Amino acid sequence: MSQPISYAPARAPLPDHEQKKAALNYLNEAWAEARHDGIDGDCLAQASLFAALAELVGTYGEDAVAKFVEGFPGRIRNGEFSVGISRQ
Repeated sequence: MSQPISYAPARAPLPDHEQKKAALNYLNEAWAEARHDGIDGDCLAQASLFAALAELVGTYGEDAVAKFVEGFPGRIRNGEFSVGISRQ
């Protein structure tokens, strides 16, 4: 007679900020692996943006995502996406 399969208890979902931190860690690891394999950073960036925008469009729709990205120029100019630059 076979034993019943025992499953580990499901973990509670992480809070949103923890999920974002974990997601960024996964992406950083994948990015590093791709760079190690010779994939150009610009190609990675464009593919990542495409994948991210496609996911957002699939979730929220074209209009909502278009409105969301309208704010990008100012956020970029304000250094929100700059890494390692100290602003005073």
